[in-house]
Amino acid sequence: MPEFENEYTWGKAIDNNSIDNFHADFEKAIDEVKKELGKKYPIIINGKEIYSDDCFTVTSPSDNRIPVAEFPKASVEDTKNSVSSAKNAFEKWHNTPHQKRAEIFRDCADAFSSRKFFLASIMTFENGKNRIEAMGDIDETIDFIRFYALQLEKNEGFCKQTSHPNPHEKTQTVMKPYGVWGIIAPFNFPSAIAIGMSTGALITGNTIVLKPASDAPLSSFQFAKILYPKLPDGAINFVTGQGSIVGKTLIQSPDVDGIAFTGSREVGMKGFQEFTKFSSKPFISEMGGKNPVIVTKFADLEKASNGIMNAAFGFGGQKCSACSRVYVQNEVAEQFISKLVEKTKRLKIGMPWKKEVFLGPVINKEAKTKFENAVNMAKKDGEILTGGSVLASSEFENGYFVEPTIVTELPEEHKLVKEELFLPFLCIQKYDQFDDAIQLANQSEYGLTAGIFSNDKKQLDEFLSKIQAGVVYTNRSASATTAALVSSQPFVGWKHSGSTGKGAGGENYLQQFMRTQTQTRCD
Repeated sequence: MPEFENEYTWGKAIDNNSIDNFHADFEKAIDEVKKELGKKYPIIINGKEIYSDDCFTVTSPSDNRIPVAEFPKASVEDTKNSVSSAKNAFEKWHNTPHQKRAEIFRDCADAFSSRKFFLASIMTFENGKNRIEAMGDIDETIDFIRFYALQLEKNEGFCKQTSHPNPHEKTQTVMKPYGVWGIIAPFNFPSAIAIGMSTGALITGNTIVLKPASDAPLSSFQFAKILYPKLPDGAINFVTGQGSIVGKTLIQSPDVDGIAFTGSREVGMKGFQEFTKFSSKPFISEMGGKNPVIVTKFADLEKASNGIMNAAFGFGGQKCSACSRVYVQNEVAEQFISKLVEKTKRLKIGMPWKKEVFLGPVINKEAKTKFENAVNMAKKDGEILTGGSVLASSEFENGYFVEPTIVTELPEEHKLVKEELFLPFLCIQKYDQFDDAIQLANQSEYGLTAGIFSNDKKQLDEFLSKIQAGVVYTNRSASATTAALVSSQPFVGWKHSGSTGKGAGGENYLQQFMRTQTQTRCD
């Protein structure tokens, strides 16, 4: 059985002193992707590619004059057909030996690995990730697929012999798939999250209907295109269109046995309540965060400012794990804020496919408007330390570019401190005593990620003991709350950040897509 190893492309480029090669390969891939932009793509139902004249155009958030792709606006009937196809394919697919399923997915991971620069380049145009973030997304995709294949084999298809005191009774537990799953994916990790959830459902023997985010459907189409010819017709269906049509139809369908969802708490909870209205069915959800970092008077402020800047403003704060609240002790607040503001002002904003760019656009017009509204609130009720503007010069006028923004002096119960914004928008609050900081950090309906910077071991131990979040970090200068690695750091939300308490990229993840049957054979 092969050992698991993270793809880790950018990290390996640094370790091997091959950064120039990384950028050269990326430049070639960008040229290749530019030739593909604007093409028309199908939905996939029952093993058939279906084109339509009724399409929507995906444009780059960096420049809405750049068409990325055209996809069909699937109807209610299309969605119902995809569910029927998945239901019909279920028996054949779940009876495929688990070793064969693992082999198919491992081959898919290898195909992604061989094309990772091309796939990451698509993403820089599609959702505005810079090239390092985009490569991280593709790497995570490959890691999910390989790790889940390994887990399936390691657990022997989740079939386990059990002991019984009566020698005439032979007992075992077998985990079996539920049936048809709806996969409802977000724009921010259009490859890793969409494909990670899809792989979890499929590799365990379920069949799926994958509905990608309409802002970024092309990345997960690459997966469906590779995979569907290798599976029974209908085992994977790829359906694009409005959430109010495709997503709603999946959630309301009595033939959908489970939902895997990543998105906002509001949409997730509404979907969960609707899906389980008449019966108890699994709804695996990850629903965002309002992630805090504590900076104490014992912190290395250089590390803290680097880690918080990367966590708050990487991909414009459009990550469930992004740092959006900082609690800094009064004694070091002025010094820390000065460092963070200075570094934030130096961030390079621009077209995300360019080598030197750190921060690209936010995803769409609605996000830009939300940013403007947040800034207006911050001006009224707090103090903006840096940022606060929409960029509208000739370079940026056709995209959705905003400045990374740091705000302080807001009341603790303020909307901007409590609600997830999904923007490059960071609130800094000050505190006196360390106990107060942990209490403030925990005063949230969310519990996804959290971080601390302190060189006091007692404080670190207390933080790890008391913090209410699923993924936590101490003194992490690379990023205070983001960039969890598959296998090493399973990604799991507490409280309203998640519904199951089991992390993606962890050893317990696949079991959520199956239910246990206890089998007894008597002599």
